[in-house]
Amino acid sequence: MASETDRKSIGQLIRSYFFWTYERGSLHYDVMVTLILIFMFLSPRLIDYKDRPVETVALHASEVLVKEAGTVGSYSRFMYQIRSDEMGGARTDAELRAAILRAVEPISGEVKLERYEPVTDAQGKVIAYDAWVLR
Repeated sequence: MASETDRKSIGQLIRSYFFWTYERGSLHYDVMVTLILIFMFLSPRLIDYKDRPVETVALHASEVLVKEAGTVGSYSRFMYQIRSDEMGGARTDAELRAAILRAVEPISGEVKLERYEPVTDAQGKVIAYDAWVLR
């Protein structure tokens, strides 16, 4: 069984860790910093914080979101996200491609449309289009 003095010293140790009373460079300071770093780097793997990226859609109909998407040969690839409001009621593939190019080319000049995909909300309604272009 632990003696009274052992309990006091353990209590003092815990209190000094809690109030961070140790000098920088001391053994106890290094232990505290190491425990904090271990928690920072390992906790996201062990604890599901439910932290997921939010699908970003341009806020106004006149806005187009642009993200770099790598390179293909000597061309740069960009991903443009265009709100469905900006598409002018296009329905067919040819109309959608033309509407995407009308929205993208004033921003980036002449481009080649590689592909596009609709972005839907939780109810399945198309709210935007992601378009990958080469420039």
